[in-house]
Amino acid sequence: MSTPIETFAFQAETKQLLELMIHSLYTHKDIFLRELISNASDALDRLRFEAVTHPELLADNDTLEIRLEADKTARTLTIHDTGIGMSRDEIMTNIGTIAKSGTRTLLEQIKKEGKSDEMLGEFIGRFGVGFYSAFMVADQVSLVTRRAGEETATQWESSGDGQYTLTPAAKEQRGTSITLHLKPVDPDGGIEDFTESWVLSRIVKRYSDFVNYPIKHKEEREEVERDEKGMPKPDGNTTIVVEDKTLNSMRPIWTRPQSEVTEEEYAEFYKHMAHDWEAPLKHMAFKAEGRFEFQGLVFIPARAPFDLYYHAAEYGLQLYAQRVMIMDQCEDLLPRYLRFLKGVVDSADLPLNISRQRLQQDRHITQIRSWLVRRVLDTLTTMHQEDPETYLKFWAQFGRTLKEGVGADYDNKDTLISLLLFSSSHDAEQLTTLQAYVDRMQPDQTEIFYITGDSRHTVEHSPHLEAFKAKQYEVLFLLDPVDELVVQSLTEFDGKRLQSVGKGTVQLGSQEEKEKAEQALKEQAAGHSSLLELLQKKLDEHVKEVRLSTRLTESPVCLVGAEHDYSPQLERLLRQSELHGPKQRRIMELNPTHPILGKMQEQFDRDPESTVLDDYAQLLLGYGLLAEGSELHDPVKFTQLVADLMVKGL
Repeated sequence: MSTPIETFAFQAETKQLLELMIHSLYTHKDIFLRELISNASDALDRLRFEAVTHPELLADNDTLEIRLEADKTARTLTIHDTGIGMSRDEIMTNIGTIAKSGTRTLLEQIKKEGKSDEMLGEFIGRFGVGFYSAFMVADQVSLVTRRAGEETATQWESSGDGQYTLTPAAKEQRGTSITLHLKPVDPDGGIEDFTESWVLSRIVKRYSDFVNYPIKHKEEREEVERDEKGMPKPDGNTTIVVEDKTLNSMRPIWTRPQSEVTEEEYAEFYKHMAHDWEAPLKHMAFKAEGRFEFQGLVFIPARAPFDLYYHAAEYGLQLYAQRVMIMDQCEDLLPRYLRFLKGVVDSADLPLNISRQRLQQDRHITQIRSWLVRRVLDTLTTMHQEDPETYLKFWAQFGRTLKEGVGADYDNKDTLISLLLFSSSHDAEQLTTLQAYVDRMQPDQTEIFYITGDSRHTVEHSPHLEAFKAKQYEVLFLLDPVDELVVQSLTEFDGKRLQSVGKGTVQLGSQEEKEKAEQALKEQAAGHSSLLELLQKKLDEHVKEVRLSTRLTESPVCLVGAEHDYSPQLERLLRQSELHGPKQRRIMELNPTHPILGKMQEQFDRDPESTVLDDYAQLLLGYGLLAEGSELHDPVKFTQLVADLMVKGL
């Protein structure tokens, strides 16, 4: 008697959806195995759940496992599970979900919004849809399943060409077996040899390592005949031994109590996951419970990767749903300024294939992100307070990155500010916090002073600091390019305004001292007013004002900016990045007590048209530019003037 075969045609919309899914959604075809293993894991979960009230479902076999069976000759790969299995009606409902009328609605939405990858991503994780990813690597798929508690089995088969068949079948035990008749190996097309043990092992390790159930595969190895001492016999026989190998670790390290996990185990997991050769600087294991539950493990690497500051570099934590990895680098879990973190987050409340578009809008992801940021910053705060030596190691590698958060993360701005470290004039070796700076401020000091530059040597010897050194005022040295952005967002701390020593005017000391200095400067400016006007006229292309200075005590000149001008450091950075801002003219400040100004005034009084004044104007401008680390406007002319001056001086 022949076995009845029933043939069913897919709807036209289903064929379109299947084609879109295969060609648009999956860029890495090996992900099919993740989907099939995930379905198998779901079937095992459901069996365990139903067996609580119906223990007889486990009567014939209490083994809960997933098994991969490859046949190199026939070029087939079979995924077996001992889960709940399906009846014929359930096959029509579950595996046939893709052929339901909801497909039409989905396709209409895809066509309307033009986002096939994202829309499909929301549906691919549903049972019966991810199953069809098998057709990316197989010409034909056959499924045999027997539901727990039933005696009959059913076979489902399709070549993905628009129809599928259902046939009564025989199966000794409950569960499901899916056989893929593999396409020819095509490395360029993303199709590997999925009959190779090492290929299967690598895919499972990457995507399904922490599935709750053992994923087993029979592997062959050669065994040489040995003597009574256990040594191989020279002429001994070689036999082929076939044995089971479990491909996954099953229990995620982040689900184990921290008391049961050694530092060495955390380090080895990190090295495996992050592909790093060095143990991490710090790990953070966490578990959040409540209406929305998730857990995970986050690491701070010991050193920054080479591409940390490449804008196009990818970052993010691994995202798991129900212990199946659904995203290798989920950027939405972290703000960009924490991109150096490595680790995993696992949530049972996320669908297996949530799309990137949906992910950005998912409130669960938003909650995880917010919680993670607070947890990481709390850990860094504790490290800073209780283990400053380790925090200094962290800061040396990732301090520049953390500074980016000051202007980007308003909710955590105060915490981030408390974690900032800067060089300063107070100590050449030790970094300082803003709070420590404030605690050391002079009694009459009302502002936090800083200077930006590209090296400590440059700023430490800047003429802008002379008056501050004389008054023993501490100045912060902001030496990272990102500091220019920090001071745009950080305008005050503890009620004290941050003030650049290279901008505006400087008034130091008590109120009485300030008034005396201002009066003296006015009198000196009156005596040099005509000379200052002449210098302004000669340097007008590059200088918008020439005035006397209160910040210089030794140097003859310095260049400063108005309160809202770019700093020279920022101007250089913009020029290097080709984001040229408007050309700025500087303010030239002259030291009223320096002999050069006195000699120039004498020359001006003798001959206001003297060419010597032209030369000295250019020399002073070049002096000011070099002193702050900027480039000369005309290096050739400047060197000629210096050479002429040297000749005259001999």
